[in-house]
Amino acid sequence: MPELPEVETVRRGLQPVMEGAKIVVAEARRPDLRFPFQPDFVARLQGQIVTGLGRRAKYLMADLASGDVLLMHLGMSGSFRVIKPDNEAAPGEFHYPRGKDSTHDHVLFRMSSGADIVFNDPRRFGYMKVIARNALEDEPLLRDLGPEPLGNEFDAAMLASSCAGKTTSLKAALLDQRVVAGLGNIYVCEALHRSHLSPRRIAATIATKKGEPTDHAKRLVGAIHTVLNDAIKAGGSSLRDHRQTSGELGYFQHSFKVYDREGETCKTPRCGGIVKRFTQNGRSTFWCTKCQK
Repeated sequence: MPELPEVETVRRGLQPVMEGAKIVVAEARRPDLRFPFQPDFVARLQGQIVTGLGRRAKYLMADLASGDVLLMHLGMSGSFRVIKPDNEAAPGEFHYPRGKDSTHDHVLFRMSSGADIVFNDPRRFGYMKVIARNALEDEPLLRDLGPEPLGNEFDAAMLASSCAGKTTSLKAALLDQRVVAGLGNIYVCEALHRSHLSPRRIAATIATKKGEPTDHAKRLVGAIHTVLNDAIKAGGSSLRDHRQTSGELGYFQHSFKVYDREGETCKTPRCGGIVKRFTQNGRSTFWCTKCQK
């Protein structure tokens, strides 16, 4: 499942051809993805100017001149492909050619910028929905989301307050989208390792009895900021399905300190521990039992 860095990478790839341009043609080539398309899905998009392209947690959000917002989620295998009139491509070191099979090209936006934006989703776990801007606060998909981990309001004090009294594991708390939005399994494992905190640690231990942040909370927030910013610069992590809009793979997986490194030596200087894996809340957790306490 793409996490915040992958979605932010896609947003930055779409922004130059989508923001400020009109959706001249909108096509939904099947009746549904994960959920059925709204009956007026195409009608509410076609002819509209995209005034802004943002991100909330793992969602892309295109503001339309009509006052509507197009909410888009990549699901497990969704990707956007940008096709320009001259078919220009920008292959890089981690570029892999896309298949020519258009069977899974389910949504198309033809933009006044001259670009076609195609949403391809073999597993069809992605989804799109048009929502009135003034109804966003009541939207079930968005209303319970916590703060953005790269936003100004997310700091050690906020995280400690959210974790105070929680008897769940620290990893489970970080994966709870009500505590912090956009984090997933990969980056939680990486942030916990970089802050030298055990994924088994009780979440409440990063707060004092008064709910104030401990040094653990401060280290953890710093690690979250660092790992997310580094991953965005690298174009996200490509393990199975993630591609950038140019077709390039992200390459942050080459910088993993702990994720998917079971049995390898810990990368913490002078640690010498071995990375272990165990199942936690149905997900694989990778950690070093020596330096993560």
